[in-house]
Amino acid sequence: MTSPRRPENRPSLASRLEDWVHLRRSRRAIKRGKRPAVIPYIGYGSTEWVRVLGRVLYLRPQTREHTRFRPDVAAVSRVRGWRTFTSLSVPHQKVRVLIDGTFVAEVTADRGGVVDAIVPVSLTPGWHTITMQTADSEAVDAPVNIVDPKAEFGIISDVDDTILITALPRPAVAAWNSFVLDEHARSATPGMAVMLDHLVAEHPGSPVLYLSTGAWNAAPALSRFLARNLYPMGPLLLTDWGPTHDRWFRSGREHKRRELKRLASEFPSVKWVLIGDDGQHDESLYHEFSTAHPENVAAVAIRQLSVGEAVLQGGRSKARLNRRTSGVPWIYGPDGATLREELRKLGLL
Repeated sequence: MTSPRRPENRPSLASRLEDWVHLRRSRRAIKRGKRPAVIPYIGYGSTEWVRVLGRVLYLRPQTREHTRFRPDVAAVSRVRGWRTFTSLSVPHQKVRVLIDGTFVAEVTADRGGVVDAIVPVSLTPGWHTITMQTADSEAVDAPVNIVDPKAEFGIISDVDDTILITALPRPAVAAWNSFVLDEHARSATPGMAVMLDHLVAEHPGSPVLYLSTGAWNAAPALSRFLARNLYPMGPLLLTDWGPTHDRWFRSGREHKRRELKRLASEFPSVKWVLIGDDGQHDESLYHEFSTAHPENVAAVAIRQLSVGEAVLQGGRSKARLNRRTSGVPWIYGPDGATLREELRKLGLL
């Protein structure tokens, strides 16, 4: 006898359990004086729309981070270290959005407190300031990059083991990102910041986006890491750990696939340099995308892990055997200097 199937519109056990725990934690947070506050993230858009990114958390009023970094990094870093893992999100919170001081829309956070919304605007290309605020919180600012309609080149880079060396097995990466208090403990991949900087200098106005399977909890540490190591400023496209309507955990692979397709649709005239590593699924995802959208890929640059790193990541991928299928150039190298030279040979530098 088969067990009855769960109705499609009924939340999963994981989702209902998370909601139950969240409700009780929210009541305690409010009793302790915490209120909804927005953590703003760097956004991007076109001259006609902006993708607004942020997260709403229960925080004590006037919680601030003193830092010598950019103001947006200070705003993201209001929660640090292990607290980024235990911080309590505010689901379905209304958030006011202003751009360059002008009100443009009111958006709503999702059940995980994440704000990810498209807002119609009319803006000139370049960097602008987006301001977000809940009803009871102070206003917070973040940069937003408006991509020039004439732009034909862009950069999408993975984070873990591509520009940031974790030297950890994949299951430990999320914990590393969330629990390590000091970003000094993180090691930047040699030459990668210089390579990205040279690409941006060679192609002025090119958008730079950092696409990772990491959770939004990691945004404060990753933002400080990028700023400290002088990587070009750009949005972080992260995901959420929590359960969905029908499964216990979200798929990082699907997150990357979805974002790549989205960017191809949002910027159809842009050719991207896709940067990743050969530790797990970057090669297969980039191969899949470049085969389906060769008109949107200028090149694929893969950082080769060391033997030790490759073992920790579960071995090397064989996706490189398919690099010629789409006609898109693929290059490999252990560091940014090698990849930069290969990009130069392709005429991209």
